[in-house]
Amino acid sequence: MAVPSYEAPTHQDTAYQTALEQFDRAAYYVDAPADYLEILKYPARELTANFPVRRDDGTIEMFTGYRVHHNITLGPTKGGIRYAADVTLDEVRALAMWMTWKCALVQLPFGGAKGGVVVDPKTLSLAENERLTRRYTAEMVKMFSEHADIPAPDMGTNAQTMAWIMDTYSMNVGHSVPAIVTGKPLNLGGSEGRTEATGRGVIIAMEEALKRIDRYDPTNTKVVIQGFGNVGSHAALIASELGYNVVAVSDISGGVYNPNGLDIKKLFDFCFHGGQLKDYKDSSLDHVTNRELLTLPCDVLAPSALQSQVTPEVAPYVKANLIVEGANGPTTPDADDILNDRNILVVPDILANAGGVIVSYFEWVQGLQSYFWDLDEINRRLARIMTKSYDNVQVIAEENKITLRTAAQVAAISRVVKALMTRGIYP
Repeated sequence: MAVPSYEAPTHQDTAYQTALEQFDRAAYYVDAPADYLEILKYPARELTANFPVRRDDGTIEMFTGYRVHHNITLGPTKGGIRYAADVTLDEVRALAMWMTWKCALVQLPFGGAKGGVVVDPKTLSLAENERLTRRYTAEMVKMFSEHADIPAPDMGTNAQTMAWIMDTYSMNVGHSVPAIVTGKPLNLGGSEGRTEATGRGVIIAMEEALKRIDRYDPTNTKVVIQGFGNVGSHAALIASELGYNVVAVSDISGGVYNPNGLDIKKLFDFCFHGGQLKDYKDSSLDHVTNRELLTLPCDVLAPSALQSQVTPEVAPYVKANLIVEGANGPTTPDADDILNDRNILVVPDILANAGGVIVSYFEWVQGLQSYFWDLDEINRRLARIMTKSYDNVQVIAEENKITLRTAAQVAAISRVVKALMTRGIYP
């Protein structure tokens, strides 16, 4: 039977349209009734809140925030909250759907969720950020619960944001609830290893892929990483510590490139203290744009910034043999087809960047039990789950002669739809 063809989306398609097209490609290989599969295309529930926040100068400004629960079949929903000026409801829907597949793929007892506030966090003072976060949390109390929906950090948010959410939620219910969020500070019940977990998972996935294509040779492997936030910076640090030659990295301001390798520790410290890469001075390196970075000569490309970065316009010029997706949805479906035709292996987002939600699960379990693990235990458990999940995806890909992305979604969708069929449709 021929695989159905798809009309190539344009660059104007939304992240949610990308998520739906990826779903359709994978659903073709899932043995389940079409009507049950149709259910999984829709978010279970959505909440949009418009709320006022007082600025430091006394003026009041309105903001819009979202929370989407995509699916609750396997358990409570899990997903981050991002603060960005261009957040849309469609984007949050896509991210929530990808979280469902990510959790199912690595066999966590979670469904997918995502949240967002339309704001550039750089325009907020610390006090304004706190007031916005607390008000957003108050609006979302009906969505959040340590047994129903557990938020985490994402782009534009961090451990401090989670501390404010935890405190606001706790004040509303009248008792302290550490398990209401993950990614919070260690002194409030956060987990060892959570901050770097997504980046560490990206490098674990990269090494698994390199071994399978017989290219595992760290000192002779050049790595390019787009995005130098929490995911990309820790991925770069860990790769560098393992002996890989990280030749280029970038943040929102642009990137730096040295074909002989970068001093990642210096760059990390520079950015950690508020610097932007466009302002980093070093005569041994070149400054490049984010788009130029994607087509630099390298062995591994890890897009770890935003969605829709590797497009049909970029894919023909990618020089990497391997792409490992640290971001959610960085490759569009039509770019995927071009990369596949060029025999460039793509380790998909729901596998490659699952390290964050895996360690978030560890933090949630530790919070519920008030019993904490050390860093070695965290990293051992993370590596075991990532490796097992990669093995599972590889087997499905080989059996069906499909890409790793489609195979990962087949594994995830199959698990969710089988659980849905077993539970049944209420009432």
